[in-house]
Amino acid sequence: MSDKPVLGFIGIGLMGRPMSLHLCKAGYEVHVFNRTSAKLAPLLDAGATAAESPAALTRAADIVFTCLSDTASMEHVVFGPDGVAEGAKENGAGKVLVDHSSIRPDATRDMAARLRGETGMGWVDAPVSGGVAGAEEASLAIMCGGDAGDVERVRPVVGNMCARLTHMGPQGAGQVTKLCNQMVVVCTLAVLAETVNLARKAGIDAARLPEALAGGWADSKPLQIFVPRMAAGEFDPPFGHLATMLKDIDTATDLGRSQGAALPMSTTAAELLRLMGGHGFLDKEPTELVRLYQDLLR
Repeated sequence: MSDKPVLGFIGIGLMGRPMSLHLCKAGYEVHVFNRTSAKLAPLLDAGATAAESPAALTRAADIVFTCLSDTASMEHVVFGPDGVAEGAKENGAGKVLVDHSSIRPDATRDMAARLRGETGMGWVDAPVSGGVAGAEEASLAIMCGGDAGDVERVRPVVGNMCARLTHMGPQGAGQVTKLCNQMVVVCTLAVLAETVNLARKAGIDAARLPEALAGGWADSKPLQIFVPRMAAGEFDPPFGHLATMLKDIDTATDLGRSQGAALPMSTTAAELLRLMGGHGFLDKEPTELVRLYQDLLR
């Protein structure tokens, strides 16, 4: 009998698919659930077992991973009919939920306390940074909030999906850290799109900016990855969706107001994304921010 924990993974999307595949490849017994069952095919081919519901998955698993789109989806999967909480009622004290979604820190704390109180099941909020490429390469940065014992228990398993896991504090701390990450990313992408537009209008080759700025203070991963794509108008493969970024930056500005922290740069970036949304671009990927300057802000 294997001494490895049995795993469950709920949410097989752009990020959840490669992350859960890494767990299958690492030799774990993995149970999977997704609202759209057709997305389970690559996991089943890799040896995973399809679960009928989040509750059934939770009954079978020692550690349950979730990777969902927003707070409402997370609350439904955990506390809705046939949800995680239902599956953890009998022996939840021996289980841990690891949430890779990017959701509200206050909701995370409330749901973690409720799940522990109703079932004894632990909760680690573990949002990720690194995009789809990071998920596919298992090079993600994962920031965790939760009890130290729960974090250390899941660390060896999560290590199969990331290059780095940092415990930032109690429940909710991982989500706050992810909001800080998103503030940097969204503001940076907006400035990069603005930079590409200026370079073009001033008559220089924007595609050469990464080479020219490499090693200087303006250098960064977003500069090296996104500026060539923006300059070439290459928007495939997708790096997520602008709608997700707007959700996160709005959550960050809400948190800023509640903490009395001024966030003028993030607020401006949020309004630029909202302008994109008003023209039907929120389902597009972040590289398309360059269209804001090419087509909308003339």
